[in-house]
Amino acid sequence: MAGRATRRPDVSPQAKALELDLRFEEDGAQIFPGALDPATCLSIEQAAADLPRDVPGVRIGAAPALRGMLAVDGPIGRIAGSVLGRDARPVRAVLFDKTAARNWALGWHQDRTIVVEQRGAVDGFGPWTVKAGLVQVEPPFALLERMVTIRVHLDPVDATNAPLRIVPGSHRLGRLPETSIGHVVEARGERLCRANRGNVWLYATPIVHGSRAADPPRRRRVLQIDYAAEDLPAPLRWHGL
Repeated sequence: MAGRATRRPDVSPQAKALELDLRFEEDGAQIFPGALDPATCLSIEQAAADLPRDVPGVRIGAAPALRGMLAVDGPIGRIAGSVLGRDARPVRAVLFDKTAARNWALGWHQDRTIVVEQRGAVDGFGPWTVKAGLVQVEPPFALLERMVTIRVHLDPVDATNAPLRIVPGSHRLGRLPETSIGHVVEARGERLCRANRGNVWLYATPIVHGSRAADPPRRRRVLQIDYAAEDLPAPLRWHGL
C-alpha cells in the first residue's frame, strides 16, 4: 500500500463522540469527519435519486455523475488514494438506503467478491454469480487484502441507527472460515462506526463487519465504494463505474 491514512480534517464539536481513535493500519478502519461539504452531499443525493428504492442495496453499474468525486483527485477518491496511491480507482459501488420499511440486519462476515466485465477462466477466481446484471466472482483473497472500501454517510448514524460494526485488526487475519468468525468477534471485540452527514469511513476491504437493524427504524443512506489499484489477470477486467 502506498501510504498511511492518518491525516484528518479539523474536528468539529459534533465529531467528538465519533471513533476518532481507530486507525487504518492497525485497526482496518478510520473516519474522516467533515470530509464532504453540504454541496457534495447534495450532489450525491441527486445522482442517486433515480435508483431503485425497493431493495436493501442497489448495485450501481455506471455512475457518470459521481466520477469526478470518486476519482483519485476527488473528495472521495483522494481518501482511497491516501492508502493505494495514484492508481486507485473505484471498481464497485452500492447504495444502501435503510428505512422503516427496509430495516435489515447484517450478520458478521467478510466481503469476498468483486465485479468484473465478463466471466473468464482464471485460476483462483470462483465461484461466479450475477447480481443486478453485474458479474461477480470471488478472487484470491490476497487481492482483496490490497483493496480498500469507502463508506460515505448521507444521514447521521448514532449507536441506534444501524452503524457498521467492525472487529478491529481482523483485516490482518486472512480469509476466515465462516464457522470461526464468531470466535474472532468474541476474542477481539467490536467497535461501532458512528457518523455525521458528510463523514467518510475508510476500511480495509476484508475487515470482519456487520450491522443491526435501526431501533427505532429511520433512514440511513450510505454510498459504499470499493477501490483497487491494480489490473486483473487477463482476460478479466474490472467492471468499474
